[in-house]
Amino acid sequence: MRAALFHEFEGPIRVETVPDPTPPADGVVMKVMANGVCRSDWHAWMGHDPDIKSLPHIPGHECAGIIEAIGPDVRRWSPGMRVIVPVVSGCGHCGYCLGGQHQVCPDQYQPGFTGWGSFAEYVALPYADANLVGLPEDVSFEVGGSLGCRFTTAFRVIAQQARVKPGQWVAIHACGGVGLSAVHIADAMGANVIAIDIDDEKLAFAREAGAAHTINGAKTNDVPSAVMDLSGGGAHVSVDALGSPLTCRNSILSLRRQGRHIQAGLLLGGENNPPLPMDRVIAHELEIIGSHAMAGHTFPDMMAMVATKKVLPEKLITNRVGLAEGALVLEKLGDFTETGVTMITEF
Repeated sequence: MRAALFHEFEGPIRVETVPDPTPPADGVVMKVMANGVCRSDWHAWMGHDPDIKSLPHIPGHECAGIIEAIGPDVRRWSPGMRVIVPVVSGCGHCGYCLGGQHQVCPDQYQPGFTGWGSFAEYVALPYADANLVGLPEDVSFEVGGSLGCRFTTAFRVIAQQARVKPGQWVAIHACGGVGLSAVHIADAMGANVIAIDIDDEKLAFAREAGAAHTINGAKTNDVPSAVMDLSGGGAHVSVDALGSPLTCRNSILSLRRQGRHIQAGLLLGGENNPPLPMDRVIAHELEIIGSHAMAGHTFPDMMAMVATKKVLPEKLITNRVGLAEGALVLEKLGDFTETGVTMITEF
């Protein structure tokens, strides 16, 4: 099969021919029909993810496609079925999975990290029965692929972890794929959304996605104070959708008393342990909540919003490319020049 892979961290990502995968006993091989280019893939390429044990490596995790083959233990799926792949697949039988918390399974599998990913014509996926999600015929593969990571991550942040209610103020720090998705979902749920970024083009896109207000952090001396002023005392929910010491701190300081900070952006590459304003956390009884992907069995609520057009993930897709061009886009994600979501649709 054709696949885009790298032989060293930060080295060139090139399209090569590699052996076709075979299905695990409890898994499937999926023919990849669409795959998103996500900043998490960039972290993998940079060598920031400890799950990558050997090289060469194929990145990619935000994917949808058609089941090509199944392992002998698979019961729910068969060749020809359309599926979405949750970025985190739980083992299905540990205590966390049995409690419905697949996204924190100690033995979780993440394509593109734990094993070879979906920058390829085919990808092997274990734990199929516990995790794969059916893709309705009336939802395109590119929309299905875009749901696998960033959109579902944002949905869990807004709907499940933050428990956003109509009329609440929600601040989203950084307007990449997760941030824009969070803006769009929070707006659809009736929240008043403030989007923060340092790029005017991304902020304009955030307004199209549903932001009521925007703040350019590069032109604002005190982002938390600006959020406080716009929201009349601070956000009920504030989200760090980037993952940096600055956006994390600004998010916490943007909250009103008893507000909730959700950390969705990955703090990697030496930024794992940022200093936090714990004095404010204590005095204002703030909640700090981590959010890591979303369990496949909780997709129905999100899919219902997609099916009824309450949310429109396709609005966030700005670029459709082939496999080789997608590899080049991935190499440049550290420059933060991309607006919206890039999808690989030709393999």
